[in-house]
Amino acid sequence: MKYLYAIGLFGLCTFEFFNIYFIMPMPGSQQMDSLDFAYFLYTWRWVFRVFFILMILFGLYVNFQSKKYPVVAILFLILAGGFIYFLNFKMSADRMFLQPVELIFQGKDSNSIPNDRLLIGVEINGEAKAYPIQLISYHHQVIDTVGGKPVMVTYCNVCRTGRVFEPKVNGQEESFRLVGMDHFNAMFEDQTTKSWWRQVTGEAVTGKLKGTQLPEIESMQMSVEKWFEIYPSGKVMQPDQHFQSKYEPQARFEKGESTGRLTRTDSIAWQEKSWVIGIKADQTNKAYSWQDLKTNRIIHDSIENRYLFLALAKDGQSFVAIERAHDQIFVINDQDELISGESIYNFSGIPLDTNGKPLKRIQAYQEFWHSWYTFQPETITY
Repeated sequence: MKYLYAIGLFGLCTFEFFNIYFIMPMPGSQQMDSLDFAYFLYTWRWVFRVFFILMILFGLYVNFQSKKYPVVAILFLILAGGFIYFLNFKMSADRMFLQPVELIFQGKDSNSIPNDRLLIGVEINGEAKAYPIQLISYHHQVIDTVGGKPVMVTYCNVCRTGRVFEPKVNGQEESFRLVGMDHFNAMFEDQTTKSWWRQVTGEAVTGKLKGTQLPEIESMQMSVEKWFEIYPSGKVMQPDQHFQSKYEPQARFEKGESTGRLTRTDSIAWQEKSWVIGIKADQTNKAYSWQDLKTNRIIHDSIENRYLFLALAKDGQSFVAIERAHDQIFVINDQDELISGESIYNFSGIPLDTNGKPLKRIQAYQEFWHSWYTFQPETITY
């Protein structure tokens, strides 16, 4: 009984620390395969909390009854309360990165986002909307509707991964919150089953829905200027004034100028934090060095007898992956037009000749090399 209070207080603080440790970027936490254990702690958190709190209360009662160290006991309780409050209300992911209070979109004439900013763009049923990386890299997810279809636009700046999903589970619309990260990639928790979903793949990785996949929606990464060039009537998400101070640090990140340990960029190819373009094709995943694409502006390749090419716009930021015939060669000119023989297409593969057929785009992703090989471990490199 003498040590019951101390054991309970230490146990509660230790539990609360590890409840956060395994799902936040703390030293060593993201290198472990600890996801299921982290989910176990989270799922049973109130059982652990009640157990340790009962020990603390009984220990306090014994202390006061015997008049041994009551002031010291209260002091340690206050300190522990502050520590636990900090972990749960300052260190938890969904309290550090909040959702937009209001979503505002503007067309080209009223847009306030600079032309050289990067964005993730979506076009559905004739409606085109884009989400600046500077904004969504703070929010991590934005729930919206495009062309009458619900979309979940996500971004993880530690992996440099932008993904767009349809937020539907088993045919029903679902709500998600940011719960933390695993292997440096953001994780979301669905409201209904409390399962955890990986941002980079849209897959439930633990919980009741483990193995379930969110439907992915095709998206493109490009500059604001290129977006309005391709979609003149498109719209771009504007800053939410409630979070202006949160957006400012993200501007350096998207340009690769961040100096943070988790968000920095390596300038040499195939390093942990160097950029790659990743493509998934049936059973094969392939990665291309961003430096190669910057040097050549166009790369012709094939994956599993599927012929394609990558092209980089003159802004050095916008890119596209497009299917081609096996003997078809493309060049890109100073107007970012894609030319093969007498056929000319705009940067998104739309023919400038109204009688031509559009080229088929391939979903391609720009991300950090460490992210691509972690979540696509069987990848091959160009």
